[in-house]
Amino acid sequence: MTAEPTTHFDHRMAVFGADDEFVAAALPFLAEGLGAPGEPPPVAIAAPGKLGLLRDTLGADAKDVAFIEHTDWYTGSAANAVAQSAGYLAGNAGPGGRLHLLMEPVWDGRAGRSARETGEWLRYEALANLLFAPMATTALCVYDTRITGEALAAAARRAHPGTGVYEQPVRIAAELDAVPLSAPPSDSELLGEPWADAVRSRAVARGLSRVDAELFAESVTAATAALGPVTGVTLWGEAPACVCELRTARRVDDPLAGFVPPPATELEPEQGLWFARQVCAYVDIRDDAHGATVRLQYG
Repeated sequence: MTAEPTTHFDHRMAVFGADDEFVAAALPFLAEGLGAPGEPPPVAIAAPGKLGLLRDTLGADAKDVAFIEHTDWYTGSAANAVAQSAGYLAGNAGPGGRLHLLMEPVWDGRAGRSARETGEWLRYEALANLLFAPMATTALCVYDTRITGEALAAAARRAHPGTGVYEQPVRIAAELDAVPLSAPPSDSELLGEPWADAVRSRAVARGLSRVDAELFAESVTAATAALGPVTGVTLWGEAPACVCELRTARRVDDPLAGFVPPPATELEPEQGLWFARQVCAYVDIRDDAHGATVRLQYG
């Protein structure tokens, strides 16, 4: 299991149920960023209405803050959000990742549309403490209970240091991974080698376009290269939600597998799970005594 490192990442949380409470939490945070020596202007990533509130309240000082609508930042899966954050910090942060980010995921969109999707975003919130630990970034995650509800906000407190109920990220990931995967349906197909050709042809037969089937096959190929010996590949589902399950001969044993941003644009084989997570809606990993089950869902 991945040990929790010494962190420079300052990961905060604000919970509120009214506009004035949001402004009361956001303004001191942005002022802190504006006053940080040698740090670029702070960034507010939130719903348009909240950005409007901040602009109105800041007045002339609004020109010193970067505003990004959260639907422009959170454009896909939780794994895509990791990539977006890492890329933005690499291109815009000060030395060591110094930057203040006020962040509101789209909890009334993809992030909150199902219990499973919500679980993936809570995993992202927890693993951020490990993924960005080396960086001197300060993030304020804002939770509007009018959108998230009290239960989701309470669960998210466990992913944020300083809340009094913080849990280590590996524990939260282990809890999420303790939920067993459903059994493959009766119409699932056991595929033969070469895996990529088999996935591509069967995904097309199940309704994916040739472009999507090619990308899905590439994600399977990348995952198999990262996982080591693959002993079986099973496919099922209908477009757009085609699923490919890999059975591997060894365990993965790493809650960060596929989440760590690669150091270069050219991926090494061992970084194949990163590619798979960027392409697929979900990548579920379950270790057991005999190896691992890795399930990739496209769409």
